[in-house]
Amino acid sequence: MTDQTRPTALDLPMVDPLPPETQKYFDICVEKLGMVPNVLRANAFDIAKLNAFTAMYNDLMLAPSGLSKLEREMIAVVVSAINKCFYCLVAHGAAVRQLSGDPKLGEMLVMNYRVAPLDARQRAMLDFAAKMTTASAEIEEEHRQALRDVGFSDRDIWDIANVAGFFNMSNRVASATAMVPNDEYHSQFR
Repeated sequence: MTDQTRPTALDLPMVDPLPPETQKYFDICVEKLGMVPNVLRANAFDIAKLNAFTAMYNDLMLAPSGLSKLEREMIAVVVSAINKCFYCLVAHGAAVRQLSGDPKLGEMLVMNYRVAPLDARQRAMLDFAAKMTTASAEIEEEHRQALRDVGFSDRDIWDIANVAGFFNMSNRVASATAMVPNDEYHSQFR
């Protein structure tokens, strides 16, 4: 692990002082979450990189979509479980617990999503995200059709692929830099 005062193993201090817009964003995080997530702190050494990361994250995870916020967080957890990304499992596991109101669901998705009581739609979505994570070059029309067969539109498939792709990238960066999850995540929504 890394020094708990740094969000990663890298010596990349946050810009100081933070630009007013960034400080306002961090203040909103503290107000709503009780903390500034370490992934944001880690990116704050370069405000342009932080802004690019947050714009993509916010678009994928919070913007209107045929996928619920819970479904997007479920994808994040399943992809992160396959990639063994400690940071994302802790952070997004807490989000699944919060959004579902079910601490067991978060734990099942972390350990093995196939044991979770999922409906056919969720199972197909997570099967696709898992396939994309382990063997994306093997995805064929039959895999997309399986999503359509349970009610996903082509736009939804785009969103599933983009959320899974984003977390595959984020997992690798978090693991490579030994990103440390905020302690607060561990006890949230249990």
